[in-house]
Amino acid sequence: MRIIISAPGRSSGKTTISIGLCAALKEQGLKVAPFKKGPDYIDPMWLTAAAKTQCHNLDFFMMGEEKLIEVFQLAGQDADLSVIEGNMGFYDGLDREGKDSTSYLSKLLKAPAILVIDASRMTRGIAPLLLGYQQFEPDNLIRGIILNKVAGTRHEEKLKSAITQYCDVEVLGVLPKLDEIEIKERHLGLMPLKEDFRLMPIIESLANAVKRYVDLDAVLKLSASAVRQSSPFLPELEQNGIHPLTPASGGYFSSPTVRLGIARDTAFTFYYPENLVALQQAGAELIPFNTLTDSRLPEVDGLYFGGGFPEMFIETLSENRILRQEIQTAIEQGMPVYAECGGLMYLAKSISYNGTTKEMVGALPCDVKVYEKPQGHGYVTLEQTGKSNWFCFDGEIPGHEFHYSQIINPQGLDFAFRVIRGKGIDGSHDGIIYKNVIAGYTHLHSVGVPQWASQFVAFIQRCVKKRKVY
Repeated sequence: MRIIISAPGRSSGKTTISIGLCAALKEQGLKVAPFKKGPDYIDPMWLTAAAKTQCHNLDFFMMGEEKLIEVFQLAGQDADLSVIEGNMGFYDGLDREGKDSTSYLSKLLKAPAILVIDASRMTRGIAPLLLGYQQFEPDNLIRGIILNKVAGTRHEEKLKSAITQYCDVEVLGVLPKLDEIEIKERHLGLMPLKEDFRLMPIIESLANAVKRYVDLDAVLKLSASAVRQSSPFLPELEQNGIHPLTPASGGYFSSPTVRLGIARDTAFTFYYPENLVALQQAGAELIPFNTLTDSRLPEVDGLYFGGGFPEMFIETLSENRILRQEIQTAIEQGMPVYAECGGLMYLAKSISYNGTTKEMVGALPCDVKVYEKPQGHGYVTLEQTGKSNWFCFDGEIPGHEFHYSQIINPQGLDFAFRVIRGKGIDGSHDGIIYKNVIAGYTHLHSVGVPQWASQFVAFIQRCVKKRKVY
């Protein structure tokens, strides 16, 4: 059983409906596997909390079609129902033929789609909108509609009348405009769930709204109509017992050989679950630490800083001077470190945001300034420069970036990557190299760059052995 939640465009309500649907179905005792199309980190946090099951991204650019199918099947194999939230509009994407759109994903996974439509400023006009979506790709799998922000009974009747007369599609729900289910937004999308636990009750409100205004039985019936998708890649994965989602018992496929510190706090929340599993599979024991509250580094052999919003916590990050100094000292002594986006910002000399400048770790010979508008946004393609002492990947490296900050005052930087597509650090390069650090704006996904985790862990192992020799 599976269903796709999409919309004609952004800000139609598909995320709030997806969150509420996952929570409502979970309350009914169903095991829900949530998915988010695209590279987003924030929506999956909400979907994970709502379903109480880890959400996984499905991204054509970073994974490729075959690996995307594997991720979907493996993550959802034990679930009663998979709920997939699309991104952008139903037909939107980079590919002119639509082979990376939510519509294409719907057909690839043979999953019926529900369109969430913001009906706040339309009545009869909803019919040509739906007709256009139905006729644009005649083989589409649009099988249901949820009307959002409906003004009242009279408005609802006009909308349903037009849909009944002109469009062969079922209305599965009608939601009024509800202020209590509005989720705060920030420049990277929805507010990260970990930043404000007072937002948790919103999930309950969303679940209540979906239970009240959406026909859940009809949604389940529609999801059950999905044709089971098979993949030629699963038999091999099942035979060797290794796949990119679930560690073996105990969390590792072999005894861990290194201890990898990972920043896990409200400043650094952007980690793909597959990346963490890949590191475990490669032999790393993941040791979480808190950059905001921990006064000392744990005993580790390497460090991993994901993305996040360090600019929102620059006061606290800067005040934690002892930890910053310990990280800087570890880097100067050759500790292997990998940092993405927010991690790059934290390792710089300082961050300037909203007229305030605060000292950061100071390991990288540069400063960071946060602007009001995006400085890099979208998919990225990299190639290696050959200067890294551990990262080796033949061919193009897929990733994505979304940052409002920019490196300023650079001093003699070396880079691990050349940018073929995207912005990176300066439009031509990404991945600052300093001693055994690689820090860049690009987010990588281990499904699309499988060598990343094993090479990083192997490098940490070499560094540990080298230290023991001396």
